[in-house]
Amino acid sequence: MLFAPIGEDGQRKLKSSAVCIVGMGALGTVLANHMVRAGVGLVRFVDRDYVEQSNLQRQMLYDEEDVHNGYPKAIAAEKKLRKINSDVRLEAIVADVTVHNIESLLQGMDLVLDGTDNFQTRFLLNDACFRMGIPFTYGGAVSSRGMSAILVPGSTPCLRCMIQSADANGQTCDTIGVISPVVDIVASYQAVEALKYLVDADGQRRNSLVTFDLWNNHYYEMKLAEPRNNCPCCQLKVYPALNTTEQDSAISLCGRGTVQMAGSGPLDLELWRQRLEPATVKVTVNAYLLRAELPDGERLVLFPDGRVFVQGTDDVVRAKTLYARYIGS
Repeated sequence: MLFAPIGEDGQRKLKSSAVCIVGMGALGTVLANHMVRAGVGLVRFVDRDYVEQSNLQRQMLYDEEDVHNGYPKAIAAEKKLRKINSDVRLEAIVADVTVHNIESLLQGMDLVLDGTDNFQTRFLLNDACFRMGIPFTYGGAVSSRGMSAILVPGSTPCLRCMIQSADANGQTCDTIGVISPVVDIVASYQAVEALKYLVDADGQRRNSLVTFDLWNNHYYEMKLAEPRNNCPCCQLKVYPALNTTEQDSAISLCGRGTVQMAGSGPLDLELWRQRLEPATVKVTVNAYLLRAELPDGERLVLFPDGRVFVQGTDDVVRAKTLYARYIGS
């Protein structure tokens, strides 16, 4: 409140605001930290994954105890954030963001913060936000490079105007790494633009895409152009990512050695513990997920919502075989 551009009036606006963070990895953990400490009234965050040792180098809300406990990232984040600001309402959702649930997840939100790590999900987020009229702050970080922009329906172009296709084989933190200072800077750029929007500081909002390379000392700011006349999202209003009911039953998570199987319905983890223990090397289970070590070295991770990770392979065919062998068709 002592910061004049926010003040008491701005703080009240923050308290009455609701934001959703999609993805609680490197960017998401920093974004959530900023939003909760700033006093945003409702912070909802969604993530499909669980905490692993390799995350700790850059995902600031997690620690080795979360790895040991096998907590989903959303749950581990919630446990940390509740200790920071008890006045903030938190909604932690363990789920894969898909065409089927994206709009319900964003319902009632004033702003969306992009903590994702792939352009398929970003385009889904972009299309849903622009159809629903919700601004979102785009951010990306990989290696020593980062970029960020705030995209506001009716005021700026959308992500599809700037990036017209999703490259499923692009570089990610899990394939070429990332240094954590890049993550902090990108998420801080996102967070400050979010705060400006939420307190109605429209005159101070940045109307540009910032890109930088910390290691090689490069910085570039590109003014956001007018929307493309033929943009299928913000101009033609076709919203390609939302205009489909199809979803791959198996998705390889780039660089993770993991294939996600969509599953066919909810899973009772205790029942599956009993079923899998005789056929696997080791089974561990908590309230949020079950992990089963397989004889050939792979691992199954079962979630109550029906999703199954097959870890130890990028081969979708192999993953489908293991899924059918241990879980069924």
